[in-house]
Amino acid sequence: MLTPVPFYFLRHGETDWNRRSIIQGQTDTPLNETGRHQAEAVVAEVAKIFFRSICCSSLQRARSTAEIVNRGLGKPVHALPDLMECGLGQIQGQSSTGEWRQSWKNGGPMPGGETYGEYCARVIRGFNEALAYPGPVLIVGHGGNFWALENFGLIAETRVPNCALFYLEPPRSGKFWSVKQLSTPVGESLAIGEAAAL
Repeated sequence: MLTPVPFYFLRHGETDWNRRSIIQGQTDTPLNETGRHQAEAVVAEVAKIFFRSICCSSLQRARSTAEIVNRGLGKPVHALPDLMECGLGQIQGQSSTGEWRQSWKNGGPMPGGETYGEYCARVIRGFNEALAYPGPVLIVGHGGNFWALENFGLIAETRVPNCALFYLEPPRSGKFWSVKQLSTPVGESLAIGEAAAL
């Protein structure tokens, strides 16, 4: 299943589509000004932790976040396609407030995209590929990456705001991994499906 070693996880900074509650999926949207500021704000927190490698999704919002937090650290950065956000086909670019998510999570089809099961299995492969690098590893990815961990019963449901930094440890007893949020940038930070205050 998931390689039982501790790791760090950082969600990418905000994009305009996050701000507007538009489904991104694998649309390669860049960080917006707020997202770049969020990544810069978490640099000091990332610099406090001990890690050897950075692995990130190959989508630019995650790669850019990884590059910003790595400035001055000089860690190797590995972009892994299996860590990409879910491929949501024809609904990418639409409002994220629809009823699609629960139907999809229940096994419903995603025209032109991945099933929920396919997505979760791919992300676990991506985590395991990342955790094969010299550790501890910092993984920079997407809020949806946590859906895979939740789907396989590895973690409890977790809110993952833009640029939140987490530390995950394998279970010492029971079934759930420990998920500790280490940092969230100052100011409003959105999780998947949340709308910005107007």
